Amino acid sequence: MHLFSFLLVFILGLEHLYGVVAVIQNNDVEEIKDRHRRSVSTDRRSEIRDISPEDRPSCPPGQIYPPNRVNSTQRLRDLRDEMRKIGIDAYIIPSGDAHQSEYTSPYDQRRRFICGLSGSAGYAIVTMANAALWTDGRYFLQAEAEMDCNWILMKRGEKGVPSSTEWLISVLEGIEDATVGSYPYLLGSRSWTNYEKELSKNNITLVKTNEDLVGNIWTSGRPSFPNSPINALPYKFAGRHWQEKMADMHVAMKTKEADAMVVSGLDETAWLLNLRASDIPFTPVFFSYVIVDRKKNQTILYIKNHNTKLTSNPTEEETTQKLYEHLNTGTDGSCSGKPGYCVEVREYDPVAVTDKVSSVVEYSERVWISPICSYAFYSLIPKEKLLQENTPISVQKARKNPIERQGMIKSHVRDAVALISFVARLEKEVKAGVRWTELSAADKLTEYRGKQMYNRGLSFETISSSGSNGAIIHYAPSNLTDKEITTDDVYLLDSGGQYLDGTTDVTRTFHFGSATDFQKECYTLVLKGYIDLANVKFMKMSFGPYGRELDILARRHLWNSGLDYRHGTGHGIGMYLGVHEGPARIGMTGKQPSYDHPIEEGQFFSDEPGYYEDGSFGMRVESIMEVKKFNLKYKFRNSVFLGFELVTLVPHEPNLIKYEMLSKDQIDWLNIYHKKVQDIIGPLLINTNREAYDWMELRTRKITYAVSAAPKEILSLLIILLSFTLVFVS
Repeated sequence: MHLFSFLLVFILGLEHLYGVVAVIQNNDVEEIKDRHRRSVSTDRRSEIRDISPEDRPSCPPGQIYPPNRVNSTQRLRDLRDEMRKIGIDAYIIPSGDAHQSEYTSPYDQRRRFICGLSGSAGYAIVTMANAALWTDGRYFLQAEAEMDCNWILMKRGEKGVPSSTEWLISVLEGIEDATVGSYPYLLGSRSWTNYEKELSKNNITLVKTNEDLVGNIWTSGRPSFPNSPINALPYKFAGRHWQEKMADMHVAMKTKEADAMVVSGLDETAWLLNLRASDIPFTPVFFSYVIVDRKKNQTILYIKNHNTKLTSNPTEEETTQKLYEHLNTGTDGSCSGKPGYCVEVREYDPVAVTDKVSSVVEYSERVWISPICSYAFYSLIPKEKLLQENTPISVQKARKNPIERQGMIKSHVRDAVALISFVARLEKEVKAGVRWTELSAADKLTEYRGKQMYNRGLSFETISSSGSNGAIIHYAPSNLTDKEITTDDVYLLDSGGQYLDGTTDVTRTFHFGSATDFQKECYTLVLKGYIDLANVKFMKMSFGPYGRELDILARRHLWNSGLDYRHGTGHGIGMYLGVHEGPARIGMTGKQPSYDHPIEEGQFFSDEPGYYEDGSFGMRVESIMEVKKFNLKYKFRNSVFLGFELVTLVPHEPNLIKYEMLSKDQIDWLNIYHKKVQDIIGPLLINTNREAYDWMELRTRKITYAVSAAPKEILSLLIILLSFTLVFVS
């Protein structure tokens, strides 16, 4: 444990002697380290083989199936036919696309097609006799509802739940020369190598399939491959020209002695070249690969329908350049005769890209790829030539430049105006008896955001959840699940927008009636952790700090009451890019992932603790915060102190706060934050939307700290001291 971690835990331990500091597994993104398990004992294998779909609460005979459940029977039958054709005993189906995107286009939602789970995280494995799905705590309830009873639900991180390798080893026992297959373009390199390592110990072979087997059977109703227009992002939003970024790439590659870099992440391509599109819903990226060849001073971009897109007029009104002009290339994508940096543009074809990477590897001494890279490309590079770590793109993208920072701040101001205006209307009308549902609220909020300058849609599907639906962490309302928003239930609203100058993500939880004491207590515990994380200052060190060393600040008040939440505390966020952005994050991990990155000035993170009572309600508070340098009261020699400043400016729900549970520091923080909301958002509302202004003003009034709010222990001590004084005087 780092010194930073030790000191933080020690201090917290002094403050809460009864508190227990533990390390929990973070399930935010696909983790493969849990597959490094000990050999599976005979008894354990038998126990694992006995796990069945009937263990799920909704699957025993006589249960009523949820209305949004997907029938997978024929799909599994068809997939097993494909498996027989090529002679494999099991098939792994990850969530991502060929670029390992967290959120995928409808065309690439193979795992959803085969099992029904619509959530962004999870991987499915199908054998000839069984089918199992592993997902994290965000999707336990959702998976239970959406998957039919052909599927075993493996709740990752729960006690007794086997890893996918344990399960494969157990269910394939007794099959001679058992073989597991997966399509190498879809499975990440880290996942592949760890599967291969663990399965080989048990005489099970992992093989590449030449075809995408789910794609082979998904012949009806499959959406078309994305092919949206690509537009240049002007300098006034990007803050740096792509040529400057490319020069930085060459410097970073030279430092690492890398001759070439293969860029497969869609957000990395978009950021590097200052381009945006809409191939993936809610994320302004496009299907592409980039090869940066430092040795030949060549950059190649692969995109779909390249000949047409190079010369097409821009579809973005803020953009004036055509694609070939922006990239300093010819109308045919050639760099012949072009001075300075030029991007050669070719047709998006995974086979052609694979061939080119193979040829680059031959004459390169070292080739750089991301840890988030498909096995298809990873397997092309000999170990002695491989550099696999966070690319300079991912690190620089997360560290926003000054213009990007200002854009993020300004976009969050406009976003706050939209959200406050909408919720003010929503609360008034719900209390007046007007019927609002989860879906109608989500749709109307989208309209409010759409009226803001530079808005280009949502940053993710709105989580508009009332009552028990709020306990489904990443719930998305549908016609089958839509509930009315009333004064009787907690209402959780997690939403965000895409703007040319920023990406937003904000959660506020409301109660428009009378909340129970337990609901208020849960909300206040969440709020306390949220404030403590937002308010922390920490010294920048050579080895960190990392987000995992701060996560406890958000959880400790919940832990002290025996509660927790099954998701990370904070994720990075892009600038008119992905709502989730790496490589740094705030969350507990059992072991440091190889791609983890320290917290640095200029990064933006969410702060989003929560609590979820199954079948009843969900509580979450989330704001986006910027990492900044702070000048504090004292100056330790040669030190730099960092902290967070919130850029989200939306009031918190006073109807759910138990103020007596807040410390003086927490109340002071809340008053300062709400004063900032008044000062910045108030003038934008007072003359344009008086109803919204009044709503905001009511929720941002100064809170007075009373002695009655002091901890019971202090009051007890004062009583004892007073008693001793009276005895002494008498």
